[in-house]
Amino acid sequence: QVQLVESGGGLVQPGGSLILSCAASGFSVDYYAIGWFRQAPGKGRDGVSCISSTYGTTYYADSVKGRFSISRDKAKNMVYLGMDILKAEEAAVYCCWAPEYWGQGTQVTVSS
Repeated sequence: QVQLVESGGGLVQPGGSLILSCAASGFSVDYYAIGWFRQAPGKGRDGVSCISSTYGTTYYADSVKGRFSISRDKAKNMVYLGMDILKAEEAAVYCCWAPEYWGQGTQVTVSS
């Protein structure tokens, strides 16, 4: 059974950092491309970052380039999203995605 479970969200001040984790089960994290999406209240879901399956090529939305970093640990079957210099408008529920599967999300609040 495929499952994605996010963790690591919380409250951070503007300019602060967080690392989100996505624990995968039922498949290997290098078998599928895995991405992170976010959805703020009243807004649509936006793609943030993605890591490809075979070569681990990374992709980022323009708004987060240079501040966010996606990575994976095959031994732990985990995918991470490091987020630096967070902005208030980036407060959202961040979800992990693999083809046809979604995690439940983790809340990121950016506020002073």
